[in-house]
Amino acid sequence: MAGFKHVLVPIDFEETSGDVIDAAITMAGKFDAKVTLVHAFFIQPLAYANGFYVPIEDVLREARAVLDKLADDVRQRYPKVDAVLAHGEPWSEILNAAKGLNVDLIVMGTHGRRGLSRAFLGSIAERVVRLSPVPVLTVSTRTTKKDEKTRPVTAPGAT
Repeated sequence: MAGFKHVLVPIDFEETSGDVIDAAITMAGKFDAKVTLVHAFFIQPLAYANGFYVPIEDVLREARAVLDKLADDVRQRYPKVDAVLAHGEPWSEILNAAKGLNVDLIVMGTHGRRGLSRAFLGSIAERVVRLSPVPVLTVSTRTTKKDEKTRPVTAPGAT
């Protein structure tokens, strides 16, 4: 097996992104692969008669600063890291980055949402897994309200 040369890691800046980054650099380290962190977000530019608007430039500047700081922190543990910021539908931007950067693995988190929250928010990970031209490794990042990892659910009577 030739291994992986370039790993793409979509992140959302939540605390659980650390679990995804840990998994990605562990995998990348086994193959001496490059890691690219990608943060993709979508904000519809808004402008109304009353002057309310979302200053996209300010959002981009702040997101870039947070992403660059995170990449610098990760480089302390694994030096072959760079970062990409994208504005657009996250699932689409992740796939565009995968193709454009010629990656051969995507490592991403999945929140495991169910019910209405999944219906309203959709599943970025599901779309990426379904449409990706390269393998996708998903890392469960579900947390409880106390921000602790949940335990695996077992069937009643199982030991």
